[in-house]
Amino acid sequence: QVQLVESGGGLVQAGGSLRFSCAASGRTFSTYAMGWFRQAPGKEREFVAAISGRSGGTYYADSVKGRFAISRDNAKITVYLQMNSLKPEDTAVYYCAADPRFRRDSEYEYWGQGTQVTVSS
Repeated sequence: QVQLVESGGGLVQAGGSLRFSCAASGRTFSTYAMGWFRQAPGKEREFVAAISGRSGGTYYADSVKGRFAISRDNAKITVYLQMNSLKPEDTAVYYCAADPRFRRDSEYEYWGQGTQVTVSS
């Protein structure tokens, strides 16, 4: 069982930066892939970024590539999402997720409660 708690959301102006943290519980954290997803009002949840548990390999959605960076600290059982050059279209609820498989689809096994990001123009 893995429990996830996100933090770091808020209101930011376009061009600004935010950093999310997702604290996980569970002794198997280091073997799990971790992902970030987002859901804007009236839209489906979409993939943002993922990082593997073993190699540290990463995936990014094209819309955030070069602006966002995912990382993890297995000693602190925490995954991060650094978001730079934020745009109004990045406004959404962001979710942290965990799964034994390194994947980009939304079939992750465990999910956090979500945290809101609002980017003003």
